[in-house]
Amino acid sequence: MLLALTRDLSGRTWRLADACAACAAATSNTAVVPDTLLSPRRPAASAPVQPRVHGDERQRVREMLTHLASTLGCVTSPAARLLALQCALRADAHGCARLPAGLLRGMRLHRHTEAWQELAQDDWLDLPDPRTSPLQVRLLDDAALKQAPGRSARRRAAHWALKPTPLIVPAAANPADRLAALVLAAHTTTAGPAADMAVVARLCGHSPHQTGALLDRLVAGRTLAAWHHQRDTDEVHWQPAPLHRPVSGSADSSAH
Repeated sequence: MLLALTRDLSGRTWRLADACAACAAATSNTAVVPDTLLSPRRPAASAPVQPRVHGDERQRVREMLTHLASTLGCVTSPAARLLALQCALRADAHGCARLPAGLLRGMRLHRHTEAWQELAQDDWLDLPDPRTSPLQVRLLDDAALKQAPGRSARRRAAHWALKPTPLIVPAAANPADRLAALVLAAHTTTAGPAADMAVVARLCGHSPHQTGALLDRLVAGRTLAAWHHQRDTDEVHWQPAPLHRPVSGSADSSAH
């Protein structure tokens, strides 16, 4: 059955009635009402918002930390390594990077001239003028100038490295703890939170024994819930703590 609209001979009256297709076609001054008028199309439901996955950022940071571990001196401090990471990820094609004062304050490294001096002594960059804002930095690392993907993707990785979920350290954490949490977060993949202890130690710029003490501090500060060193495979495994639990204090050691 169809809904048919029929006009009388005077044109003043219209009648709406059900009719079969044959009757509607045989009746003069009659038109079939389209279905779209009876059941207007509803806008398609928007697709559910998927949570942001930081796999690309993790990979980019992990690759740059590995590069810096082979480029910088073995005694380069964690503060200098964190600065080098931000510079490398934020640099343009000419090796120039701009670091706003607010960024450096957030990293607790504003006016830490000794960290810049370390990088300059390694011939990794030209010593910047600490009085300028934003801080202008020129890199001397040729490999850092040939990075892929594009600069916008690398800047997203630099931003993620400041708060590397799921391992967020307390605001007052020192650079060594921040770097250790960043290294673990960069290795927290879908395959599981695990990495070789030798790799973690090298990226942190410490010995395995010192790295174990750092992981104990991350447990005490509630960045990690627990960690374990599987000595037969030399793998270290860790469990991130809930994100709402970080505290400002820290302790020297913790059971794991």
